[in-house]
Amino acid sequence: MDYFSLILSVLFFVNIFFGIVIIFFERRNSGATWAWLMVLVFLPIVGFVLYLIFGKNLSRKKMFKWVGKEKIGIKEQITDQIESIKQGTFPFQHDDCSTRKEQIYMHLVDDGALFTEDNEVKIFTDGREKFDALLHDIEQATNHVHIQYYIIREDGLGRRLVEALTNKAKQGVETKLLYDYMGSRKITSSFFKAYREAGGRTEAFFPYLHLNYRNHRKLVIIDGAIGYVGGFNVGDEYLGLDPKFGYWRDTHLRTEGKIVHALQTRFILDWNQASRRNKLTYQPRFFPDPQPAGNVSAQIVSSGPDTEQQQIKNGYVKMIFSAKQYVYLQTPYFIPDDTLLDALKIAALSGVDTRIMIPNKPDHPFVYWATLSNAGELLKAGVKVYLYEKGFIHAKMVVADDAIASVGTANIDPRSFRLNFEVNAFLYDGETASALRKTFEDDMLDSKELTVEDYENRSMFTKFKESVSRLLSPIL
Repeated sequence: MDYFSLILSVLFFVNIFFGIVIIFFERRNSGATWAWLMVLVFLPIVGFVLYLIFGKNLSRKKMFKWVGKEKIGIKEQITDQIESIKQGTFPFQHDDCSTRKEQIYMHLVDDGALFTEDNEVKIFTDGREKFDALLHDIEQATNHVHIQYYIIREDGLGRRLVEALTNKAKQGVETKLLYDYMGSRKITSSFFKAYREAGGRTEAFFPYLHLNYRNHRKLVIIDGAIGYVGGFNVGDEYLGLDPKFGYWRDTHLRTEGKIVHALQTRFILDWNQASRRNKLTYQPRFFPDPQPAGNVSAQIVSSGPDTEQQQIKNGYVKMIFSAKQYVYLQTPYFIPDDTLLDALKIAALSGVDTRIMIPNKPDHPFVYWATLSNAGELLKAGVKVYLYEKGFIHAKMVVADDAIASVGTANIDPRSFRLNFEVNAFLYDGETASALRKTFEDDMLDSKELTVEDYENRSMFTKFKESVSRLLSPIL
């Protein structure tokens, strides 16, 4: 037997071995299992290399540790909230919350997401407005600025942000900047030179390792009193300056109140996971006593590949099943698993006004075609599908019944639900939910409704691209 035949034989048995591992040991969902098996069968030389790099599941060990977390009493507060909701004695301040107590209870048990009230929330849908507000808040900081983004570009907006942080560091304000290593892989070391010389700290999440598991969260905490969470990253395209995408439509929140403590806790956990030498410890200045700021009740829910549960997806599904009047959903990538797909179908078939909005232009072609395929399947169940045409819609928003909404970083796809570290705010407030519904309805004016006839009359080539993309979507 020549060496070439020997190598092929070895690769064949290696592929069989990985196939056995995927089916019997990895405990993946059926879609991901079939997708990886196809890659291994049809790409015998490349397939197992791709699996080694991207396919291996992350260890379920506890990744995020923070010595001192107990000092702010989170565990005790969560235990008290769980027991009082279970016994029916929790003193909800608003009817929007008491009618959603099952969802609140689920997030407490599923994720340890502390329920907070008396928060103020401001909604941003335009990048210029969001970053103008953020830079103004940073300028006013007196104690600390903690920032975390998946993508930070070395461009105009990126420089403005780093310069603002450099100025605060020179004033003695503690500044910490956490970015994802892969999402921000184009950053050069010189980009942070002046910032670091001024005393600012940076850390990269998962450098070199775990290429398939990324920190997709976007958080800012200023003086423990102001918090930001949502879909915008840091780059000129998020200001609508990239001709490829045009206007960038996203959703982001500026928050005040005790909800900021939850965002601060999330940042500290992520920072300490990424940092070896500059870990954060409990300090009262990170958690100042919040003053009642508004009427919004909320939970900050995190999810990631280090847990068995898919906490944010569970929250979406619960919202959909609980909807009585309407449920509106915006996402740039729509690749739901069977549970979420069935939930949307059942809602529509039950008479709930069910609508989804997706982009009408691709930033990732395979994901785009898979998105269209999944959206098209919902049309026959009565779901209304809108294709956003003004630019690129990147918002991750679900709103139902003018009572509950979710805004954050999680898309409707396997990567967000199983592979990325994500964070969403679940908001229990009629006024906020109504405002988010209004943003959806305004976006409908810049969208085209996809009809059953449009979908059925697409070309054979389009159908082929959709079918292949949908089949491979669990591992894209």
